Amino acid sequence: MTAYADTISRPVKTLTEAEQRALLKVTGQHVDGFRDHVIFSLAMGTGLREHELLALDVGDVFDVAGRAKRRVALRVFKRSAKDPVAQEVLLPDAVRAKLERLLTTRKRVGETITPTTPVFVSRLGRRLSARQLRHLFAVWQERAGFERHVGFHTLRHHACSAVYRQSKDLRLTQKFARHKSVVTTSIYTHPTDDELLRAVQGLVC
Repeated sequence: MTAYADTISRPVKTLTEAEQRALLKVTGQHVDGFRDHVIFSLAMGTGLREHELLALDVGDVFDVAGRAKRRVALRVFKRSAKDPVAQEVLLPDAVRAKLERLLTTRKRVGETITPTTPVFVSRLGRRLSARQLRHLFAVWQERAGFERHVGFHTLRHHACSAVYRQSKDLRLTQKFARHKSVVTTSIYTHPTDDELLRAVQGLVC
C-alpha cells in the first residue's frame, strides 16, 4: 500500500456532536464571541478552508443592500492545478442570518464598511490572521470544555463528513468539498464514533 493510499484509508478528525453543540453554545452566549461564533458556523456550514474564510471581503459575501448572498464566489482557494477553475460555495440560511447580524452590528458601532472591507477583522480593525484564528479556536475549545485539542481544519472535515452522513452521496460530498478527485473525498465515508455508539446501543445483548 502506498503512503498516499494509507493516508486516504485513515479516518479524519471531526468534532463529536457534543463538541459541536458546546462550541456553538459557548460562543453564541458571549457578545464579544459572536464574531468567532459566525466564523465557526461558516466553517461548519460551508467547509471553507482557513485561508479561504479569512480572505473573504464584504463584497464577496453581501449584496449592496447588506443581505448575505446564497452563493459566494471565492477569489482565494486551494490551487490544485496551474489554472484552477472558479469555485463557489452555498451559504445555509442559518449562516446567512448570522453574517447579516454581524455586519449590522459592525455598522451600528460606526465601522466604515466597503466592498473591500474584510468580513472578519481583529480588534484593531485589520483582517484577522491565520495565527489569530488558530489561537482563538484553541481558547474557545477550552471554554467549551473540550477534552482534546483539534486544529481549525477539523471544522472542514466535520462539515464534509456531515454532508456525507446526511446524504450518503459521495459525488454530492465531492462537490461540496470542491475536490478534484472523488478518491480524496472518500476519507469522509468513515463512520464516526457517535454513529458507532448509536449502533452499539441498539444491539440486543
